[in-house]
Amino acid sequence: HAGYAYSGPTAAWAYKSLDLSRAERIFLLGPSHHFYLTNCALTQCTHYRTPLGDLSVDTKTTAELHKTGKFSTMTKSVDEDEHSLEMHLPYIYKILSRTFPSSNFPPIVPILVGNTNSSKEREYGDILAPYVEDETNIFIISSDFCHWGLRFSYTYYLPASNSAPQDGRNLKSNEKPSGPLISDSIDRLDHLAMDCIESGSYDNYINNLQSSGNTICGRHPIGIIMCALENLKRGLKLNSLNTDFKFLHYERSSECKRVSDSSVSYASAYARIECEDVAAEFADDITPKSASDRSQKPPSTLLMNSSEASSKRLSD
Repeated sequence: HAGYAYSGPTAAWAYKSLDLSRAERIFLLGPSHHFYLTNCALTQCTHYRTPLGDLSVDTKTTAELHKTGKFSTMTKSVDEDEHSLEMHLPYIYKILSRTFPSSNFPPIVPILVGNTNSSKEREYGDILAPYVEDETNIFIISSDFCHWGLRFSYTYYLPASNSAPQDGRNLKSNEKPSGPLISDSIDRLDHLAMDCIESGSYDNYINNLQSSGNTICGRHPIGIIMCALENLKRGLKLNSLNTDFKFLHYERSSECKRVSDSSVSYASAYARIECEDVAAEFADDITPKSASDRSQKPPSTLLMNSSEASSKRLSD
């Protein structure tokens, strides 16, 4: 997760697409970087403090999730140390301030996601699916994309512009590949993963990660929301239901030319629930023509990269 100077513009593409006019709560899922857990954890705080103002936590919804027995609780120190949730708070505050008075902001539901396996991601997807179905809920998913370089212990390289994810290999520290530029290989690695996310198939997404080992730090939160969307599609039994992600923007912190170089990738996307019987309500295409020229309708789910800022928690 990079500073706003690196990943901030990419995240802004996704936030620009949001219409929060009907939002009653905002779910925020982010990966755990500093504390190892194999499940998901909830906050014990009642408010999160940002440089712009405080955000209230939806303690009622948090309690509902805790009653499932599938969530643990973050300690205050774990909560304060985790930047994948923290870095979205100023964005959330700012965009809420454009729709609501500060005294009436919708509350947030922070969820810290650990090193979950496929079975648990499907389980959490089942739990969250009813909340995703509710059009008054917004989901924000925090993730960066490929972390490439020796310092990340990931130098996977695709030898051709049409290589499949499983066709690559790890470059040695002094190796000079004769095929595509390293930066072009990273671009393909990320776009292959993005294609799988856009397909809406959780199995495709998992197979891609297993084949390439792409170091997408928010792979588990992304997996959970994909499972929730798949669950919703099955449960409603609507073949016409559109729950797929659409990517808006992609960039990297630098262009790797040598194995000694490194970069982090950033991508932003949205997903919304749409089917034929409500198509008139969500008919507008929100694919941006430019950063400032978009038609906006409320997406049910939002995927984006997270950035660094200074925010602190409050627990009353």
